[in-house]
Amino acid sequence: MTSEGFRLEPFRAELTGYCYRMLGSGFEAEDAVQETLLRAWRSFDRYDERRASLRTWLYRIATNICLDMLRSTQRRAVAMDLRRAAHAGSGIGESAPERIWIQPIPDDLVLPMDSDPEGLAVQRETIRLAFVAALQHLPPRQRAVLILRDVLCWKAEEVAHLLETTTASVTSALQRARATLKTIDVMPGNPFLPSDPTQQELLTRYCDAFERHDIAALIALIHEDATMSMPPLTWWLRGRDRIRQALLDPNASCQGARLVPTAANGSPAFWQTRPGPDGTDTPFGLVILDVFEGLISNITTYLNTDRLIPLFGSPPHSPDDETASVTPMSSLTLPRVSP
Repeated sequence: MTSEGFRLEPFRAELTGYCYRMLGSGFEAEDAVQETLLRAWRSFDRYDERRASLRTWLYRIATNICLDMLRSTQRRAVAMDLRRAAHAGSGIGESAPERIWIQPIPDDLVLPMDSDPEGLAVQRETIRLAFVAALQHLPPRQRAVLILRDVLCWKAEEVAHLLETTTASVTSALQRARATLKTIDVMPGNPFLPSDPTQQELLTRYCDAFERHDIAALIALIHEDATMSMPPLTWWLRGRDRIRQALLDPNASCQGARLVPTAANGSPAFWQTRPGPDGTDTPFGLVILDVFEGLISNITTYLNTDRLIPLFGSPPHSPDDETASVTPMSSLTLPRVSP
């Protein structure tokens, strides 16, 4: 690696987090950051530290790349933004293209693990699926302003310099962005605290009930107004009773499936695996949970495992496999249910 590369590489994680919040896709965020670092490396001899810090210069490049990418794409969404809730047994509906969906991202690509606990908790909260989906309702420049000011805590003058505009314009954009977010119905969820024994007990009980295929025990751990979705299917459910009906459907059996902890979107997350024809566990979906008021409030199961495995790494094939790149019980997620 060149000397320029050594100076640029330490910014990769925070830039990826920024681009992910802007774009709503782990795949696109990685592409944007790679392009940012490539452009910076190619033009490093023209960088003038008297005009901007290296960090500000990189964020300016990344912002321009994200704004260019957002000109040609529609707003990414979660299932709850696309259609009304379905009834259990009503059919799973159609699939929507990948470009429609908020896509997940591994924690280790975006979270500064050397951050203090309070700062890390804030960073986790701002990559939750619900928060990233809410950001997509904002016009791109307002989105950049809100992320830089409220998430990354930049000063208004710094943001104005980055966007080549005035402080007054930045302040106005931030006020409009905050007002818009207040009108959006964000899925409820408490901050995920991996060291919280109460949350860990809930997630342990959930995984145990799932792997025993104990529907009554599972439902007891789900919030009355919980939601469940399975991108890329536009079908989704709201309410404990409808989720119970779906789980009791004999065609939706998850008998023999396992939940393997991973780390995604600052939330409890799991790979759901199922035994293949040869008995080897095969990834079936990536499950991301929200916890609210001591219960599971949202279950999102991404079914595009072939696309996600290169980003996240493969789950282990058995409980004894220690070679796979998954974390211990620091993130949990639930199963996917085939209605």
